[in-house]
Amino acid sequence: MAIKVLVVDDQEVVRAGFSALLAAQPDLEVVGQAGDGAEAIELTKSLEPDVILMDVRMPVLDGLAATRRILADATPGEPPRVIMLTTFDLDDYVYAALRAGASGFLLKHSSPDELAAAVRVVAAGDALLAPSVTRRLVEDFAKVQPVVPITPVHLTPRESDVLRLVARGLTNRQIADKLVLAEQTVKSHVSNILTKLDLRDRAQVVVYAYEAGVVVPGPRR
Repeated sequence: MAIKVLVVDDQEVVRAGFSALLAAQPDLEVVGQAGDGAEAIELTKSLEPDVILMDVRMPVLDGLAATRRILADATPGEPPRVIMLTTFDLDDYVYAALRAGASGFLLKHSSPDELAAAVRVVAAGDALLAPSVTRRLVEDFAKVQPVVPITPVHLTPRESDVLRLVARGLTNRQIADKLVLAEQTVKSHVSNILTKLDLRDRAQVVVYAYEAGVVVPGPRR
């Protein structure tokens, strides 16, 4: 079954371009286009997309507010995945978008292959977070957002290790290599973390870890 995608951007040429690129993929189906956040909310209700490509800055209702509304209204356990589209990798709204529930972000000048891969990644339940961008993002966040360290409830020591490495932006493969574990074991740990902390995906794990002070910006350790 094809992954259903809704493209949201206030520039018609951008919407058309992304839609054409995605529609050329055999496993992706563009079910609609929206020019602002308010229209995106209505189309999400009627079209039930699996993934939404959401521009951050738009008239009427911006992508951040639209993401909050869409995910708040979504059926429990079956929310659409939102990829925020940004012009710059340090867009001021990106961190707020992750807090709002977005599964990641993508630069508008990404290649067609990167665009299609991003949709597949978030549709599978993973987060779209480049390690280098993630580190810069949380460093900026930490400058203005004081955190109060807390201890994650019910996490085993190994799950806590995995939590910290996920928050640093490492992939399952990288975590497996670092901790000398099988990749499937890491996947199981990540799944347990999501369940125990009542989080939806890896993007929320990153937000949780930095806001809770489980990890702090700085060199990986």
